[in-house]
Amino acid sequence: MAVWDDLVGQDRVTETLTAAARDADAYVTAAESAGAEERADHRFGTGSRPTGAAAEAEAEAPAPFPASGPPDGDRSTSRMTHAWLFTGPPGSGRSTAARAFAAALQCVSPDRALGAAPGCGFCDGCHTALIGTHADVEIVRTDLLSIGVKETRELVRRAQLSPSAGRWQVIVLEDADRLTEGSGNVLLKAVEEPAPRTVWLLCAPSVEDVLPTIRSRCRHLTLRTPPVDAVADLLMRRDGIEPELAHAAARATQGHIGRARRLATDERARSRRAAVLKLPLRVDDIGGCLKAAQELVDAAAEDAKQVAEEVDTKETEELRAALGAAAGPGGRLPRGTAGVMKDLEKRQKTRGTRTQRDTLDLALTDLTGFYRDVLALQFGSPVAIANTEQRDALERIARGSTPERTLRRIEAILACRRALDRNVAPLLAVEAMTLALRAG
Repeated sequence: MAVWDDLVGQDRVTETLTAAARDADAYVTAAESAGAEERADHRFGTGSRPTGAAAEAEAEAPAPFPASGPPDGDRSTSRMTHAWLFTGPPGSGRSTAARAFAAALQCVSPDRALGAAPGCGFCDGCHTALIGTHADVEIVRTDLLSIGVKETRELVRRAQLSPSAGRWQVIVLEDADRLTEGSGNVLLKAVEEPAPRTVWLLCAPSVEDVLPTIRSRCRHLTLRTPPVDAVADLLMRRDGIEPELAHAAARATQGHIGRARRLATDERARSRRAAVLKLPLRVDDIGGCLKAAQELVDAAAEDAKQVAEEVDTKETEELRAALGAAAGPGGRLPRGTAGVMKDLEKRQKTRGTRTQRDTLDLALTDLTGFYRDVLALQFGSPVAIANTEQRDALERIARGSTPERTLRRIEAILACRRALDRNVAPLLAVEAMTLALRAG
């Protein structure tokens, strides 16, 4: 299985990354060959220029890759650069593409010498890069609200190191859109003047989510939403999902790979989604609006609490043990370590806020899809309905409303998402949305 197999519906991106991986492999191979010849000359004291095969390898070695992307108008698919920016809608596979490329850069398959493209998926370099244990591949993701300056400085420090075991030092920043202005400025210098064998792979929903000074120094690849059939095929092939459930999950999430997998494998996720899609039928009066909003916020808070119980307790106990706390629950901590525990509690609280916000955002995305189906029915569009299980409810609302009212309801949901991004109290934002849904 090649490293690109999980990158569904992205043929153009796969072609570009495969060609770049070939160039990167040729560059490192030529550099290593020239280096080996130079060490041999030094060992035997010749000091002469390489001859024969070594001279050919040195002559064919490509020049160092530029840190910025290709100039405007250059459509080359075989150019390797030290900084890449992957953008695309949620679920399109941005991080999957970045991880696959990181694995291809570390590929050590002997088939490369026979002309095969890097990224076999089976060799030690590919396997460890894909599962996240490769010494020279750093996967950076965050469940916090932002990535701070301290964390970014540590990444920049690592980026200056030479590869310890692999062919490249690769840093995958999955949430580049969460860089603060300060951390973005720290990252800029490293992207602008990278180490010779360091590659930055940044992922963000759109180019506008990344500082202009950073994105101008990256090669930009745009991913598209994968086709529903391709996502269903992936669920069946990789996760062993039954065909009917796989197609239902892919259709319901409109090609969002991560959400489709969660929906297909988690019964609780399917139950929560079904409850959310009943909300449009519960906003007939003000009391129903307020009750529905409260239940939606409470469900998101409960999800965040469950995550906290699973993760926070383990983190706390591991840190207490590392600090040398007395045995047993609530054992006394050594003097001078209280500040460390407070820092952990602060991070956990921030993560809980992020989890609740993400859960609410997922529910609002499902609601948007519901009204999108209503709009399709009202216009008689041939577009496939995503929420086929709610066909009766969709037709009922479509008959009792107009396309103009449906568009206003979709705008109300989008306004709620924007309010949550601006840290408006979740209950207030959702109550305003449900009242707007009632008014149409």
